[in-house]
Amino acid sequence: MKQLTCILLACIFSLSAAARQRSAHVNLIPEPVSVVNNGGHFVLPQHVTIQSAAIPELKVALDLLKQKIGTATGSFVSHVTHSEKTPAIRLAILAKKEQTLGTEGYQLSVTPQQIVVKANEPAGLFYGVQTLLQLFPADIESKEKQAGVKWQVPCLEITDYPRLGWRGLMFDVARHFFTKDEVKQYIDAMVRYKFNMLHFHLTDDEGWRLEIKGLPKLTEIGAWNVKKVGSFGTFSPPGPDEPRTYGGFYTQDDIRELVKYAKDRFVNIIPEIDVPGHSLAVIASYPELSCTPGAEKYRVRSGEQIMDWSRGAPPIALVDNTLCPANEKVYTFLDTVITQVAKLFPFEYIHMGGDEAPHNFWEKNEQVKQLMKREGLKTIPQVQAYFEKRVEQIVVAKGKKFMAWDEILEGGASPTAAVMSWRGMKYGIEAAKAGHKVVISPTEFAYLDYMQADEATEPRVYASLRLNKSYQFEPVPPGLDPKNVLGAQANLWTEQIYNIRQAEYMTWPRGFAIAESAWSQPDKKDWNNFVTRTEDHFRRLDLAETKYSPAIYDPAVRVRRTADKQLSVELTPEIQGLDIYYSFDNSTPDHFYPKYTEPVAVPKDASLLRVVTYRGKKQVGRLITIAVSDLNKRSGK
Repeated sequence: MKQLTCILLACIFSLSAAARQRSAHVNLIPEPVSVVNNGGHFVLPQHVTIQSAAIPELKVALDLLKQKIGTATGSFVSHVTHSEKTPAIRLAILAKKEQTLGTEGYQLSVTPQQIVVKANEPAGLFYGVQTLLQLFPADIESKEKQAGVKWQVPCLEITDYPRLGWRGLMFDVARHFFTKDEVKQYIDAMVRYKFNMLHFHLTDDEGWRLEIKGLPKLTEIGAWNVKKVGSFGTFSPPGPDEPRTYGGFYTQDDIRELVKYAKDRFVNIIPEIDVPGHSLAVIASYPELSCTPGAEKYRVRSGEQIMDWSRGAPPIALVDNTLCPANEKVYTFLDTVITQVAKLFPFEYIHMGGDEAPHNFWEKNEQVKQLMKREGLKTIPQVQAYFEKRVEQIVVAKGKKFMAWDEILEGGASPTAAVMSWRGMKYGIEAAKAGHKVVISPTEFAYLDYMQADEATEPRVYASLRLNKSYQFEPVPPGLDPKNVLGAQANLWTEQIYNIRQAEYMTWPRGFAIAESAWSQPDKKDWNNFVTRTEDHFRRLDLAETKYSPAIYDPAVRVRRTADKQLSVELTPEIQGLDIYYSFDNSTPDHFYPKYTEPVAVPKDASLLRVVTYRGKKQVGRLITIAVSDLNKRSGK
């Protein structure tokens, strides 16, 4: 009987602990390793004292806490290194390191008396502070004092650490230039969700964005094009008299400032110099680096068509935007560039592009033919491999490691080259199995420039990527050796992104999904729970004045032809609990209109479909208007 009693007590205790774990309804992104809700709350006092050791690396975390709490609550917030009274918040480096936490993990404890964040290293405390801010009411993100808010935090215990070491966002500042302050704004947004890597795409056909001493034309000529607005890639070619005043570049002092700003927030910046393709800005500045006669007439691209993609990749180049692999001046040029890049960016890797290099100009070039004969190269991919290996030698000579996009595998990459896979999961898997270090960033899950809702509401791009698809991202698929996976990354190409507000819109909330895939344990991922947390963070982003996409409230629109040639529309919600209403009579639907329950036939003479979603009696989705003529095009008619 005594043994049975012990067993029953043990079961009750176990069930109680499980219940506490399940009841921890805190809306944290990314999801921590462990959250145990103990019941009750810590109530923020009017005078908030934050205690921590005098560690320089904690300055940004402390300033962030002081600024957020002080602004939103109106409380007086002070920092002390010692306190006789119990401080409201204490940040502490663990005297004895907890191995499971690593360098970025943390423990966060909230009791009715105090909030304590502990970690092995300052980076862990920084991430613990990000989590703590998410535990406060959403109003903590406000830029002005909020009245009538209960400033309290649930009592709980959190243990948390990242799954992957590389948690990246790629920011393309070449297609459209973003100022130094806008890059800082982007960094501030990404660290809230525990990203720690900013991939800085600094060069492309549309602009060279980095000052290089001794090569002044790169920024005098290469950083500027003609301002165009509309659908990038379809612009008319600029005339000779149109001013080339749109663009900009970062001075070397700007880069040092950005590198320090990122480092203070535990973010590394990996620079990308995209060669040998995507180099029209270089060719316009220094035509002698081209293989092609007449390159002195080339200009920095302003969004006009320069590639024919009708046959897929690699594209057919209409102008030669490649550096010449058979020209020794190219390697001298790159030595100068890489020498300075290596000094400016302390991160161990330099990304050297390597993607989408067209072959048609190389195929007919006599210099390239001579190179192939001299080096015993049989194919054009082997020509690019020759180029990549020589560039890697330069990178390594500067004390750095070489990384490039997955096309470098095609001609035979150096075994020491790191690969960033973008053309699908299979290339990352192949590279990792071959022993390369890999960053997984596939188009089907992690391309943030893709449309995230119906094309009627988005700048039109050739592909779509909805939030639920991004959330399915698994950066370490079964059978892959995790030792070769550096981490995961999402990429924001900016051809159709003209300003920082649109950059934010395209990043969030899909950035939430990538953050959770890179930080959280796989068994913590749950789509419906993630949607609940995402909606909570929408309010936080509203108060922080960060733009985001509400596309999760918009249904996917699919069009097909029935057997009798009737046009039929299927509307599929992305999340549960929404009702869809529609009209074909040119009026604006609300929740009194026909409710969508099954595929709808388009009336014979209708000209417009309008769709809107509601949750109960509240409109949550955007009004979507699609011309029936567009529906016909989508059906293939």
